[in-house]
Amino acid sequence: MTKRAEAINAEKSVLGEGPLWLPESGRLVWVDIEGMKIRMWNPKTGEEESVSVGQRIGAVVRATDGRMVCALQNGFHFLDAETGELEPIADPEAHLPGNRFNDGKCDPAGRFWAGTMPIADGAPTGALYRLDGDGSAHKMAEEIGCSNGLGWSLDGSTMYYIDTSTRRIDKFDFDAGSGGISNRRTVAVIPADQGYPDGMTVDAEGKLWVAHWDGHAVSRFDPDTGECLERVELPVSRVTSCCFGGDDLDELYITSASVGLSEEQLRREPLAGSLFVYKPGVKGLPAAEFKVQGT
Repeated sequence: MTKRAEAINAEKSVLGEGPLWLPESGRLVWVDIEGMKIRMWNPKTGEEESVSVGQRIGAVVRATDGRMVCALQNGFHFLDAETGELEPIADPEAHLPGNRFNDGKCDPAGRFWAGTMPIADGAPTGALYRLDGDGSAHKMAEEIGCSNGLGWSLDGSTMYYIDTSTRRIDKFDFDAGSGGISNRRTVAVIPADQGYPDGMTVDAEGKLWVAHWDGHAVSRFDPDTGECLERVELPVSRVTSCCFGGDDLDELYITSASVGLSEEQLRREPLAGSLFVYKPGVKGLPAAEFKVQGT
């Protein structure tokens, strides 16, 4: 059954990504990668704020010490959202100026996973990294074309991962204690006429919600069978990511992009870059925070 999402009347992003619900403030946070800023929106008041970070930003998460952690073009940084001050943590690809960080998320133990991609289309020079609470960064996968969606199974034994360039949703065996991954295999392959898999979130039933770049949709997959259980159509082609939010975590917030669209496409897609919301009838899970050593 096909259903539709509703656009939210907020400022459009050039390349919206990485939505994150902050329950303590009742706000949705997401990034505009090409706008080089973090966006914040309160659904109850309609209030919008943004924090400029001065470089491309792929993802942002909350830290246990009250700060935020960003995956920026130039590596991992702490961010004081009140002052906008950035504090470098690690830059594992300082030697690769043609790459930037993209999507990222914290695992249940509070380690921050984020991957990279080439800024210009080309060889798969990206990698997937794990940032630990002591500030050390570890390369966990390489030869990545466009590192994207991440998620974990309800029992914590499996990590889901998307390299958009492969059109696949993959999964790894996940060692919760060490943060190690192994035994990569495929959950599902996205058909060419449905675009590319992009960002992803896991619901309270353990199913995967995947955004389709150039696919006008978000789909729900069974990670055990690879079956597509539901497809939510959007009036924009470049659907980038999704997360659950709201007081009961029963609203699916969906980001999109206008970057790279022609003038004709933009005329056909006046909502490109908008934020959308959808009531899926299933709840999500609280986002894990980055566990800073000593907190």
